[in-house]
Amino acid sequence: MAALGSPVRTFRGLLRELRHASGRACRPYRDTPAYRHIVKCPGLVPSSRQVTSEKLCRAQQELHFQAATYLCLLRSVREHAALHQEYHGKGERSPEEVAGLVGFRLPQQPGGKG
Repeated sequence: MAALGSPVRTFRGLLRELRHASGRACRPYRDTPAYRHIVKCPGLVPSSRQVTSEKLCRAQQELHFQAATYLCLLRSVREHAALHQEYHGKGERSPEEVAGLVGFRLPQQPGGKG
């Protein structure tokens, strides 16, 4: 299993993804219920460093794991939407255009044809 990283990094990543998700919305991301829920979570917010019992620490690790999983989901959805926007059916494409999409050039015909 991969390491989770710090809770502060996960917290900042979640806020970044919320900003991206509400970029076109009419209200700021700080007014969303998702933002209020993330800020209330003890253990993700950088200012909530407190000594706790082992049972609570385990729960905080579980919370961090769930937050990291949700961050991965938000990132994946955003990246999928960007890829879908870029490559989704724009009709029939010429071979030259398809080769250009993947970074290739078609060979030139001998005799100057093409």
